[in-house]
Amino acid sequence: MTEQLTHIDENGDVRMVDVSQKADTERVAVAEGFISMKPETLALIVEGKAAKGDVLACARVAGVMAAKKTSELIPMCHPLNITKAKVECAPVREGEREDGRVGIHVTTMCGVTGKTGIEMEALTAASVTCLTVYDMCKAVDRGMEISDVRLLKKDGGKTGLWLREE
Repeated sequence: MTEQLTHIDENGDVRMVDVSQKADTERVAVAEGFISMKPETLALIVEGKAAKGDVLACARVAGVMAAKKTSELIPMCHPLNITKAKVECAPVREGEREDGRVGIHVTTMCGVTGKTGIEMEALTAASVTCLTVYDMCKAVDRGMEISDVRLLKKDGGKTGLWLREE
């Protein structure tokens, strides 16, 4: 294996990667996540009848806020001056997924012009968006399940474009 773990130094200690000599480039990452729930819970969200208010609006804002705070949560992440962040939440109803689950499909996109990537910010945004949906609806459905949090696309920097192959 010729690839090295960049956050591990020659002594096996964790470290923040030195990016000071890297050029600034435009970087974009797209991630997704899914939170499954009872059909009745999804109906409350879609109809705007959740007791805590507009679940999806709150979750979208939480996702953007999380992207901006990623370096405070993930120890070796560099603080980034994020230039764009977008969170989309799409209801998934019965019969729309092969596995039959219903819930909310989350897609996040984050961008930066900088020396290091933005993947962790997009993944953090997707995770926190799903967690916020859980928090907003746990009173009626503690069995909700978060899954499928993953990177879909990364572009920019030395390695260029990476797309998830399905």
